[in-house]
Amino acid sequence: MSALTRDRNTPLMNATVIAVLVASNAKIFAGALVVANANGYAAPGSTAVGLTYLGRAEDSVDNTGGADGAATVPVRRLNAFKWGNDGSITQAHQGKTAYIVDDQTLAATDGTGTRSAAGRIVGIESDGVWIE
Repeated sequence: MSALTRDRNTPLMNATVIAVLVASNAKIFAGALVVANANGYAAPGSTAVGLTYLGRAEDSVDNTGGADGAATVPVRRLNAFKWGNDGSITQAHQGKTAYIVDDQTLAATDGTGTRSAAGRIVGIESDGVWIE
C-alpha cells in the first residue's frame, strides 16, 4: 500500500469493549482478569510468560471442550481496574508495573521470570491494586 495522495475516510471503532476469541478449554468468569495467550486467544490470567494483559471480562464464558475461537468474550479495556494484591505490592510500587498471578491477583515482581506484566500501578488500597 502506498502513502496517501488525498483525504481518506478511515474507519473508526470504539475499542472500550472488544470481543476476543476464547482459547480452547478456557473458562473465564465475569469480572476476571483476561489475557491473550501466545496465539492471541483470550484466557483467564495465570502465572505464565508470554501473556498479554487485555482487561476485565464483562461476561462469563465457558469454552471447556471447545476449540480455539469457538466462543467469544467481551473484554472491557482502557480503564483502571482494581485487582487483588498478593501482599507484595506497597506504596513504593506506585507507577511501576504489576505482574499477573492469577485471574484476580497481581504481584510486584515477575516471579523470577515466571509472570507476565499486567500494567502500570495507579493506586494501592488496603483491599487491592488499581492498574491501567
